[in-house]
Amino acid sequence: MAVKGNAADNRTRSSVSIFIIISMCCFFYILGAWQKSGFGKGDSIAIEITKQTDCTILPNLSFETHHSRSDGDELEVQTFEPCDEQYTDYTPCQDQSRAMMFPRENMNYRERHCPPQEEKLYCLIPAPKGYVVPFPWPKSRDFVAYANVPYKSLTVEKAVQNWVQYEGNVFRFPGGGTQFPQGADAYINQLASIIPIDNGTVRTALDTGCGVASWGAYLLKKNVVAMSFAPRDSHEAQVQFALERGVPAIIGVLGTIKLPYPPRSFDMAHCSRCLIPWGTNDGMYMMEVDRVLRPGGYWVLSGPPINWKNNHRAWQRTEEDLEEEQKKIEEIAELLCWEKVAEKDEIAIWRKRINTDSCTVRQDEPRVRTCESSYADDVWYKKMEACVVPFPDVDNPEEVAGGELKTFPERLNAVPPRIASGSVPGLSAESYEEDNRLWRKHVKAYKRINKYLDTGRYRNIMDMNAGLGSFAAAIESPQLWVMNVVPTIAQKSTLGAIYERGLIGMYHDWCEGFSTYPRTYDLIHANGVFSLYKNKCKMEDILLEMDRILRPEGAVIFRDKVAILMKVKRMVSGMRWKSKMVDHEDGPLLPEKILVAVKQYWVGGPTNKTAKE
Repeated sequence: MAVKGNAADNRTRSSVSIFIIISMCCFFYILGAWQKSGFGKGDSIAIEITKQTDCTILPNLSFETHHSRSDGDELEVQTFEPCDEQYTDYTPCQDQSRAMMFPRENMNYRERHCPPQEEKLYCLIPAPKGYVVPFPWPKSRDFVAYANVPYKSLTVEKAVQNWVQYEGNVFRFPGGGTQFPQGADAYINQLASIIPIDNGTVRTALDTGCGVASWGAYLLKKNVVAMSFAPRDSHEAQVQFALERGVPAIIGVLGTIKLPYPPRSFDMAHCSRCLIPWGTNDGMYMMEVDRVLRPGGYWVLSGPPINWKNNHRAWQRTEEDLEEEQKKIEEIAELLCWEKVAEKDEIAIWRKRINTDSCTVRQDEPRVRTCESSYADDVWYKKMEACVVPFPDVDNPEEVAGGELKTFPERLNAVPPRIASGSVPGLSAESYEEDNRLWRKHVKAYKRINKYLDTGRYRNIMDMNAGLGSFAAAIESPQLWVMNVVPTIAQKSTLGAIYERGLIGMYHDWCEGFSTYPRTYDLIHANGVFSLYKNKCKMEDILLEMDRILRPEGAVIFRDKVAILMKVKRMVSGMRWKSKMVDHEDGPLLPEKILVAVKQYWVGGPTNKTAKE
């Protein structure tokens, strides 16, 4: 009986000890909150208790490549089956068969046309047989595994233009292009003799009709990040090649709807024989470039019709046709008040004026229609128009409209002009600085969870709910880039401030498919995404889209309320993901938690088996 009594006493003491620890955690958490308000001194003790109860070590979750696997969730869950192999490169909103149902006028059929709810796929997109983890950067810039993008048409169609070559089991990208057969480096150096590319003044660029994005790939050497886009067309895999190389790109086209970027985003825009009819539709496409080009930014046009007198035979077009095309472009550029700063060989460069005062021709020009004030920021599925977005007001002719930007990398953490001027309601310089501090702390915690975060293991990263871009700023490195997505239903339009930091991103509605190929991101960060989209669309719609764009053995970091993450955790276990819940870095009592996950390796085929199954 004495033994039993001692055992009972031990259990009682153990229970009391646990209760005391929990109570101390609660007490010291409250003290910690008081400390921040000046009423208590419990921070150091609370931090020590948090360390003792730290749950951020994940022994059973592997972020390594080569078909990693961990212990699974034993709960019964909905299982999502693999899609048929024909969907290996499925792009739901740029599906080829659906595209042919839409008008060809102004490239409408190449734009986004998403499937209705009843046509959505509720299955897992398979990787092609033989799929391998992409080469690490910078080797990936020059080599792509054939098994990952098994399409040779570009090696034939662009054989003489030095785009891409097939060599054994890999594609090699020599760095050439239609307008730069001597290589992208030589071409970019030619541009840099006129445009301040080398000193951090130019940081963000837009490449329209990018091909395989060699221009953007080689700009990265100069710390310039380009948002490249090309349509999904007969050139089977242009954007897919770009992303496989580790270069930012999306499927897109200048057509009938506005580009998914805010006004005054890019320091430079570029068209290298991109085949866009710039002089048509009353200059609408040039006006759209003007909208997203910051004051003082540069527009580069190389190829037809520049230097048409010497090239019309090679281009197989008449002198009259090319002369008329260039005339229209020059007229529209003048109406936009772009200054032509150079034309040499087949390259012409214009510069946008810095404000209205420096553009006297614009002020009384009846042919220039000014866009409505709401036009510039409201772009998602909005029709493109032949109108000009007005400059923000200035106090003197030397002032840059919208605010002057610092050179990169200083501008990464400087207060963006949109924030400093109060243009984003509810945000101030103080709240911006606090957001930066918060995300530096979050990222530090992420690195404890996943030691591969800043080693080069993850090249293509997406932030699904980017806010002010502070997550991307905290992990900024030449080894990676971040696609900062601002959801169209976000309370604040912060994407303009993200671009002012020298980062890139776009608007998107996560109830729809993203404009990219499958398997194009190594790491996805989802902060509050499911809270934001609660009652907007199905959770599985968003998760299956994340699975589509995530590479095999890629990782996901979810940050949300624990009740929501429990649902996410259960659902992803039926998607061939392995996941683990982690406490907030400030302790286990906070309702916000972190869920980390790894997508398992598996490929299409008769068995569709996951590795080691």
